[in-house]
Amino acid sequence: MALAARSGTAAPGVFGAARRLRPQHIPAAALAIAAAGIVAIGMFGPVLAPADPNIVNIAQAFKPPSPGAWFGTDETGRDILSRTIWGARVSLAAAGMVLLISIVLGVGIGAVAGYAGGPVDDVLMRIADLFLAFPGLVLAIAITAALGPSLRNAVIAIAIVWWPTYARLIRSRVLTVKAMLYIEAAHAVGLPDAKILLKHVLPQCWGLVVSRVTVDVGYAILLTASLSFLGLGSQPPTAEWGSMIATSRPYFFSYWWTVTFPGLAMFVTVLVFSFLGDALYETLGIKGGGQL
Repeated sequence: MALAARSGTAAPGVFGAARRLRPQHIPAAALAIAAAGIVAIGMFGPVLAPADPNIVNIAQAFKPPSPGAWFGTDETGRDILSRTIWGARVSLAAAGMVLLISIVLGVGIGAVAGYAGGPVDDVLMRIADLFLAFPGLVLAIAITAALGPSLRNAVIAIAIVWWPTYARLIRSRVLTVKAMLYIEAAHAVGLPDAKILLKHVLPQCWGLVVSRVTVDVGYAILLTASLSFLGLGSQPPTAEWGSMIATSRPYFFSYWWTVTFPGLAMFVTVLVFSFLGDALYETLGIKGGGQL
């Protein structure tokens, strides 16, 4: 799913799947509150965590869930609840950086390509096609391996893989908007192209971008966690959901809580943001007149 979201042609399937899964009786306001709660947990993780996520206490290793450790402890006696809360902070921050870089590159390149057209459009879109020609996860793994295993390099690699999605999305919307009569009128009165693009074309694209970004938060978390799971992203002892699952995977059958709670946290986060993105698409995306 995370990789399918990269492709402009696959986007209808992504949003369609979310639309079929989302219970229609769940209002967008409830999803927004849930998403805000998850973000708040990430922001205030140091205050909310009951213990230091990196304190090792071998005597308390593999302690099952109990009032003293609600999510139990891992193989070194670290509190899993605290590490899961800190994992929200790390995972959301990584996803935010991925999407910020992707939006800056994708919106800029897509807007210029769609508005300029001609050879400029051809060159920029062929560059985007070059990145889309490779399987996303494989390309992200290759880039991260070349840069060196770390969360920062994983974020850079995923952003490099992800920006063509936004470039194609914005380009298609700009092509539609620039053909509207009020844009032709702006040209007729002699407004400069830069002003038309920034003040009259791009504002018509933000509805689609916001709805798409909301869904992509979950996908960015999944892809970041995938690289961490493979040892290419976050490195121990940093509390990050993918790294936590990878470290505790050998103990799952004997100590189920070591993997279950980080996995559930990631599952709920991805689900909430995906459903919220679908709800925003129905309001912002369709009203914006664009097609994903």
